[in-house]
Amino acid sequence: MDYLVAGLGNIGAEYASTRHNAGFMILDAWAQASNVVFRTGRYGDLAETGFKGRTFHLLKPSTYMNLSGNAVRYWLTKLPVPNENLIVICDDINLPFGTIRMRKKGSDGGHNGLANIIELLGSDEFTRIRFGVGNDFSRGGQIDYVLGKFSPEEIEVIKRKSERIVEGIKAFSTIGPDRAMNFLNAKED
Repeated sequence: MDYLVAGLGNIGAEYASTRHNAGFMILDAWAQASNVVFRTGRYGDLAETGFKGRTFHLLKPSTYMNLSGNAVRYWLTKLPVPNENLIVICDDINLPFGTIRMRKKGSDGGHNGLANIIELLGSDEFTRIRFGVGNDFSRGGQIDYVLGKFSPEEIEVIKRKSERIVEGIKAFSTIGPDRAMNFLNAKED
């Protein structure tokens, strides 16, 4: 069974460690923990890792955030992976920093990367994991905020939360989306 896990972000060194690149950072942590390396392919960088007979194709689109749907649609078809086995990881300014929310379907919630994926797939029925980056910005400051860098302390939190997200994705593949959502959406102690 194959799964496509797309972490959203923007390519380029100037975007490394920014809030908008939380999806990239989570996939980088998973790849490092699994001792796998990303290779450059069409529309993005890909790595593969396995768990209990399942293959996870980790995708970091090279299309910039607002055009992420091009990469996701291409790799869903190329691999091929059904939409129900697509998981998209992105940042979310509507959630407090470090909060994790998994949903099986839904709106883009104002996220341009998700909006483009929904538009190009013609469906909102795919799983998304939102990582809260908070919204500590004044009116009109959203772009600067999401393109701002995480602090070293926040990066440590992301590393820890990445482990939880990976556990949740593995649970999604073995015990199903509902129980994985219960695990990921539960408040941590």
